[in-house]
Amino acid sequence: MAATTQQKEELVRDKIIDVVTKVVREVNADLGYDHLNAPTLETQLYGGDGGLDSLSLVMLVSAIEAAITDEFGKDVVLASEKAMSMRNSPYRNVGAFVDFVEAELAAA
Repeated sequence: MAATTQQKEELVRDKIIDVVTKVVREVNADLGYDHLNAPTLETQLYGGDGGLDSLSLVMLVSAIEAAITDEFGKDVVLASEKAMSMRNSPYRNVGAFVDFVEAELAAA
């Protein structure tokens, strides 16, 4: 039986979550943020106390862009004027970033 559109979307989302959390752990091996050792969708990335500094965020976003391209075969730009100007930053936590990646991947 063929997968439904919803099932396919859920599989893509699960794969995005896997890619993003894996890259967060890998990049964090060099950065050393305790809260990024075992990221969840609620894990803070940027802003507020304890979030990544801007250089660390750029490193993380760049690594995730490369990993998404490798995994899905599509180029996505995740550090853009669009992302920077959004009312609710897509970088605030892992879940928001996954949502943003999913939308950008769908548009690619």
